Amino acid sequence: MTPREEVATAQDTRLRRELRPRHLRMIALGGIIGASLFVGSGAVIHTVGPAAVLSYIIGGLLVVFVMRMLGEMAAAEPALGSFMEYARESLGGWAGFTVGWLYCTYARSWTDVKHRYSLAVDPAEKVELGRMLQSCM
Repeated sequence: MTPREEVATAQDTRLRRELRPRHLRMIALGGIIGASLFVGSGAVIHTVGPAAVLSYIIGGLLVVFVMRMLGEMAAAEPALGSFMEYARESLGGWAGFTVGWLYCTYARSWTDVKHRYSLAVDPAEKVELGRMLQSCM
């Protein structure tokens, strides 16, 4: 395909200018989360001082390291299951059990928050939450 033909096909496939309600919800949710994190961080930094920035940096580095470790473990030994399997394989059965139950209680608390504040839940998300809670039982 010549460059001229590529330009012609690119011009034929135009993007539609429409936003669906789910797009607007995601934009609003991102704006709310971003603004609340910005305001909340400012209040914490004002109250605590520069030590809050240091604690944010340490927390962020911890998250980066954990995600890198999970990525390395997934590349070295792909396992069927979730990150609980990696904890079980590397640290033992007690670690897999603990990580699984911590994740399960986190999922339950998130579902409680969603229902308490009447946040919109898509049908696909309901099915996925049901599967996740079913696997915890």
